[in-house]
Parts: sequence; C-alpha cells; structure tokens
Amino acid sequence: MKCNEPNFLGPKTAEALIETTVDELPIPELKLGSDLASRIIKYMRDKKYFISQGVKQYNIIYIEGMNVDGTLNSDAPNYFNDRRIVIQILDGVPALIGNWEGTTQPGYYYTDNAMNPLGAASIKFGQYKAWTVGIHYGGGSEPHEALVQDAPITVYRDRNRDMQRPGDKTDTGLFDINQHWGYDLPQDNISFGSAGCLVGRLREGHRQFMALIKQDRRYQLNKGYLYYTTVIPGDDLIDKTAGPLQLLRQGSSGPLVKQLQQRLKDKGFNPGNIDGVFGLGTQEAVRAFQKMNKLTADGAVGPQTWKALGMT
Repeated sequence: MKCNEPNFLGPKTAEALIETTVDELPIPELKLGSDLASRIIKYMRDKKYFISQGVKQYNIIYIEGMNVDGTLNSDAPNYFNDRRIVIQILDGVPALIGNWEGTTQPGYYYTDNAMNPLGAASIKFGQYKAWTVGIHYGGGSEPHEALVQDAPITVYRDRNRDMQRPGDKTDTGLFDINQHWGYDLPQDNISFGSAGCLVGRLREGHRQFMALIKQDRRYQLNKGYLYYTTVIPGDDLIDKTAGPLQLLRQGSSGPLVKQLQQRLKDKGFNPGNIDGVFGLGTQEAVRAFQKMNKLTADGAVGPQTWKALGMT
C-alpha cells in the first residue's frame, strides 16, 4: 500500500488497514513461468480476458483436447478428452488447484438426437460471465448441484451433425448449458452425459469442483454470484504459449527426458526404463517414432519431433 513505514505499525499503515477494503488492494503484477497454470493465464491475459487474483478468487477454465499433463490429444469426438481446471493466483503466481477430466462438447447421442431443431450445441471458445450455483436436472436423471447458466452465451449449432464447429451457425441466448457431472460414464463414450454442457466426467470429481468453487469469497459474500468461465482450444493454447523445448539426444538427462520417455511409451514406442536418461533404448524408440511419422530418423528430438509428439 506504499505506506512508507517499513517494519513498524505507524499511523499511515493503521489508517490503511482500517479503511482499505479487499477490493481496493493493488493487484500484484503477474509472475508467469513455463508451467501449465502460467501458460493458461498468459493466454487469458493476451486475449484480454478477465483474470481473478487473490485468496479464494478462482479462475474456471475448460481446455479442449488436452491431457492432464498439459499435452495435446487427438480431441476425438464422443470422448471425455478435455480438462476442467481451476486456477488461483496468489502474489501474482498462478497455481492449478483443480484439474479434472471432462468434455466441452456433446457426444454422439445428443448430436444425433439434438434437443434443439437447429442442432446440438457446442460452446464458442471465449469467456463468459454466465453461471450461478444451482441444480442441474438433466431431464430428471439424478438432479445434482452444479453451475447453471443464468446469462447468455454463444454456441455453434451442429445442424449437419459432423461434430465440428467450422461452418456451423452461431446462436446466442439461454440454453441450459450447465456445468454438471458426467454420471461416471466411460472415458471413450460421452453417451447421454452431455448435450453441449461443460461436463466433468466423474461424480466425485464434480463434487470436489463444486466444493472448491463455492469457497470463492465472492460467492460467500453473494450467493447469487455470477461465475466467469473461460473455454480454450488446447491447440491454440499450445501454439501461442509454448516456449522452445531444448534439443535432446543420446547422453541428455533430466525431467524433460523422463517426460519424453513416458510420451514415447504412451504412443507405443518402448524407450526402456522411464529413468530420465537418454540412452540407446530411448534413441531407438525416437528413431522408430520418427520413421513412423516420416521425419528424419536421426534419434535426436528437435522442434519437428516435439511437435509430432504433441509436446510443444
């Protein structure tokens, strides 16, 4: 507060403590690193989205086509392959305090059996201040506490049922696009779990999400508080916030090598032990991956190989 009374409680400090409300406190400068939380907040800042800072002031974000570790996936239709994320920023430093499996799009069931004659809804990427704490009824099946839409948002209408946004017409209004649970349905089958809502797959994960965001001090002060939510395409996030990854080759070691080994293993290329040491096994796995993806099979991991692995 620039009281100019270092290390003691003088009259200026006392006056500031008595008269300053929490909302009047200066917002600390953001201190962003290369971690996932920082990259998300950097993306939001560059998009000029509203960013909440302070104790128990949460940012709710959905990232489409992203895995729990921040790598991209194929974003295949009818899969719970998106992330529901909550970030808190203290003293300018963002931290992930919630990260759950979810979906931002409807599955096959409601794409083929749309609840709106214009087609199933897929939310338009962006930020909306549109949800309050309430009950999701979902046609009467397992009513449960959720964030319910209480202000207009924009969606795309999938009239041609191709489960893609490009070419679809937009529609703005109140559509009961809620943030609810996905009934513990399998990861590879959204089924009836979403008709276009923002859905966390598991009941228990959703309960954790609701318990957390209800601690937000703004909700505690006003039970009708309207929550911001930001929906981001994972590939755009990666493209706009990824820093250059270092070149890895035989003899390299460290956490990044370990991530590389795990990624190779996940894609079906056996690097041997996941030990963070770039040995012959890792080199051969890299070469096999490069050949499969029609890259120069030199066994070194540079920009093109990082990109093919989905780790840039």
